[in-house]
Amino acid sequence: MAGEGKTFIVEHLDPELGPWSELEYAAIASETRDSNGRFILSSLPPAFRVPEALSGNAAFTAERRGVEELYAANKSRVCLLDPAAAKDLAPEDGETFDAFLFGGILGDDPPRDRTSELRKKGFEGRRLGPKQMTTDTAVRVTRMVVQDGIPLDKVPHVDFPELKFNEHESTEMPFRYVVDESGNPIMPQVSPSGVQIGLAAACANRLLGYDRVDTKGCRQGSKRPVLAHCFEC
Repeated sequence: MAGEGKTFIVEHLDPELGPWSELEYAAIASETRDSNGRFILSSLPPAFRVPEALSGNAAFTAERRGVEELYAANKSRVCLLDPAAAKDLAPEDGETFDAFLFGGILGDDPPRDRTSELRKKGFEGRRLGPKQMTTDTAVRVTRMVVQDGIPLDKVPHVDFPELKFNEHESTEMPFRYVVDESGNPIMPQVSPSGVQIGLAAACANRLLGYDRVDTKGCRQGSKRPVLAHCFEC
């Protein structure tokens, strides 16, 4: 049986909200609502505009304050999901912690250790394994472990899945993803039809920090991230 709903906090580490982050945050908010939890996006700049996909979700809270201020009186109940932590996350951490803290950029490739900005604040850390995850995947795995009681090594996953656009074009996503009952990686959908080429472009967008991606003219058959091989065409 699933445990009590937890609070998941993403300390937003970018000055803006890109399209890929918006998709991730919307997925987090939806799944958190469905599991009776709370999703807080903290340290938002004054000019931040909450997207419609988030503002209409009762589980979501937008916060200008940082996590240190939000949990000043009970810092010990906050767990930082940290790739450099000494311990892996375990189901019993659901009893130890009430809130689980994530940096807003977990899916960099190669990793840039942006979580170090939160590590310096002294929160106790737990690890989610050796592979990089997108932010929504990290929250999903954490919820499965601390609420559903699934040991970390039992969470069904796939590493570096290949997305095929057609018989000539594909790209490899450089992260670990949770898989659904059919064995497919769980990713935010760009549109109701689930057009994956747009998703992959948005992901490559986010990795390399560009506002736009043009996938026209990409080398056919390439398995590299979309934006990388677009620039080399």
